[in-house]
Amino acid sequence: MTAQETKLKGCFILEPTVYKDDRGAFFESFSKKKFEELTGQPIHFVQDNQSTSVYGTVRGLHFQRGEHAQAKLVRVLSGAVLDVAVDLRPDSATYGQWVAVKLSSENHLQLYIPRGFAHGFSVLEDDTVFAYKCDNYYNKESEGGIRYNDSQLAIDWEIPEDKMLLSEKDIVLPYLSSLNPPVI
Repeated sequence: MTAQETKLKGCFILEPTVYKDDRGAFFESFSKKKFEELTGQPIHFVQDNQSTSVYGTVRGLHFQRGEHAQAKLVRVLSGAVLDVAVDLRPDSATYGQWVAVKLSSENHLQLYIPRGFAHGFSVLEDDTVFAYKCDNYYNKESEGGIRYNDSQLAIDWEIPEDKMLLSEKDIVLPYLSSLNPPVI
């Protein structure tokens, strides 16, 4: 496994070593020991989540506030997504900046998103299965988000606007500028 830190400090792209032969393929999708050695980030995951989505679905940008903030390790089991992490750490030199990584069942890439980030993804293929580990339990009262089409962020979700499928909740999320002061 390799780990490459993105332009956002503490946010890593992980690539497993895939062993292939005439029977198929094998790879280790997570090892706490290897993860901590490669990233320098101590981690203790407590919850796994999974969703299935159709092409055009955009989920996010979501975060948990305060003591309920979550770090996530995200990957795709089937299909493909464009995964986006936005730095919301108030004292960060990259506050308000984002990274996007294409995760797919073919490339096996994973994205580690530390606490203090908003997270979202767009679904690039039908029947995409998305899975992620969290280091803290979900708390409804602590949830927050940023509007997917915030012009300050100008994220290209790689889905035409007329093909996007969004939840009612995500359509009315506030813009980044209204998170003043930042609430992560």
